[in-house]
Amino acid sequence: MSSAPPTTTEVAFERDPRPAGRAVRRPRSARIRAWLGHHRRDLAVALFFTAFAGWLTHGLWPNPGARTLALNPADQALYEWFLAVDARALFGDFGLLTDRLNAPDGVNLMANTTVIALGIALAPVTLLLGAPVTFALLAAANLAGTAVAWYLLFTRTLRARRLAAGLGAGLCGFGPGMVSQTNSHLHMTAQWLVPLIVWLVVRLLRAADPRRLRPVGARTPAAGPDRRRIVSSAVGLAAVVTAQVFIGEEVLFLAAVTLLVMAVTCAVVDRDLARRALPGFAAGMALATGLALVVLAYPLWFQFAGPQGVADGVFNPRHFSADLRSWWAVSPLSVGGGDEAAGLTTGPAEYNTFLGWPLLLVTAVCAVWLGRRRPAAIACAVAALVMGALSLGPSVVVGGTRTPVPGPYVLLAGLPVVDGALPMRFALAVLPLAATLLVLAVDRALRGTGRARRLVPAAVGAALLPLVPTPLPTADRPPLPEFVTGGHWRACVEPGGVLVPVPLPSPREPWPMRWAAAADVAFGLPEGFFIGSYGRHGTAAFGVYPRPTSALLADVARRGDRPVIGEEQRRQAARDVDYWDASCVALADGTPHAESLRITLEQLYGPATRVADAWIWRV
Repeated sequence: MSSAPPTTTEVAFERDPRPAGRAVRRPRSARIRAWLGHHRRDLAVALFFTAFAGWLTHGLWPNPGARTLALNPADQALYEWFLAVDARALFGDFGLLTDRLNAPDGVNLMANTTVIALGIALAPVTLLLGAPVTFALLAAANLAGTAVAWYLLFTRTLRARRLAAGLGAGLCGFGPGMVSQTNSHLHMTAQWLVPLIVWLVVRLLRAADPRRLRPVGARTPAAGPDRRRIVSSAVGLAAVVTAQVFIGEEVLFLAAVTLLVMAVTCAVVDRDLARRALPGFAAGMALATGLALVVLAYPLWFQFAGPQGVADGVFNPRHFSADLRSWWAVSPLSVGGGDEAAGLTTGPAEYNTFLGWPLLLVTAVCAVWLGRRRPAAIACAVAALVMGALSLGPSVVVGGTRTPVPGPYVLLAGLPVVDGALPMRFALAVLPLAATLLVLAVDRALRGTGRARRLVPAAVGAALLPLVPTPLPTADRPPLPEFVTGGHWRACVEPGGVLVPVPLPSPREPWPMRWAAAADVAFGLPEGFFIGSYGRHGTAAFGVYPRPTSALLADVARRGDRPVIGEEQRRQAARDVDYWDASCVALADGTPHAESLRITLEQLYGPATRVADAWIWRV
């Protein structure tokens, strides 16, 4: 009788507690729907790029373990082994020097393009589905991810129209160089962090400008540099650069050289901005460099001066120089290309310069049309010319003929780190530079009202059309022996031990490395395909000199001859397995000249034991 009546809030709670819960969830779902609606066009572009990348690599599916990229299967076997050894980080069994190849010396993973960050990130996929599946995923994801990242940079940083950004991003992600590098060069196609690096550098520059516009859209300049954004940009840049080192150092090197050329050009074009922003920009870059070196000092030391480390490159710059004629040719992997152009480069994984004369012409016209209106356009044009010139190598090659004319690369030859980059790969930096010029030109045309509004996009589209890529050629590869896939190798060698497959893996014939990859690199192999310090005077070289028994078995596998085996050969065979610290020698069915190899091995190591579809010798 004397109790007070319940309040409105209390009555609502007592009657039904569920509407309040729905009221909390409804705004969240509404925000998600609003975000999806607002970004539906961007999501459509990303889905298109993803589907297109999947179509280009569809030959690896639906059974990646039985398929291989026909134009570069050896490097695919190498990268699958890299991904498998990277995945061992989940077991706590990982180091920068691995003993699972080139036993007993091991392999320096930092001196090789081991895509460590990608391998560790996708380790669950590798362990559950196998390294070939991870390889196929990365082959497609690198193309799509690079295109999407550039699209976001063009639309968010340059504020370009979606059509302009889509055309430019498509060239960045699916240009001739990117598609050809997809032939088993995962470290070169993983470029999706480069646009983030560019954005952080631009953000740092804007924050360092004391006359930048205020962030709330006011036209009045801000007072002094934005120190908080300088620090956050520097920290972010250090983190992204560190990640890129463990993905692909060559891509980072090319990006750094390109940005340096662009920075110098911008400073010359806009000296007032350079004077205003230089102190804060330099401080931010110094902070980013210092933070990155704190993390990278030991890995980089290990790469160049650690065990099995190398301080030079393994490739001859004169051999890997871009042919001048290749610039106006069209890649054989594009719809407008032909096989006759293949002779203008070293192989199908290096169609880096094949932009075709229509795109070169349209890009040059766009650069002139943009003129001095955009300092960024001038910087892109200058950087494209510099990187293109560096790709010509120490001496200019025209139509396969080396001329006495020196190329600008001679100014860099012999410098530390530079030797590790192939001259012709400098041309890969031209793709995003040309794409940026096209984006700026198309965006300017779309914002206008004259004839250029239709003419410029049409010209750009027509120039890009011949470069549309075709699906990468693939082929079947021999199935792995049941001895490996069924785990029967454990009857031959304990996990962590050394197994000697016959013939042994080499840079030219790395196929037994697939055995180790299929077994999650649970055992080691002698020799193999890798970069090590086995060249003259400790310089970089592919692989290691084969031991006498390895050379003997390789000759039998190649010719099918049955050599005369004496006591000296038996003693040498015993010394070699002792040197390798091997537990077992294995010969699988289906190996070329398997019968001759089995007879030779029985003369070397005695009677064999049959395990699944392989003969083994416990040594």
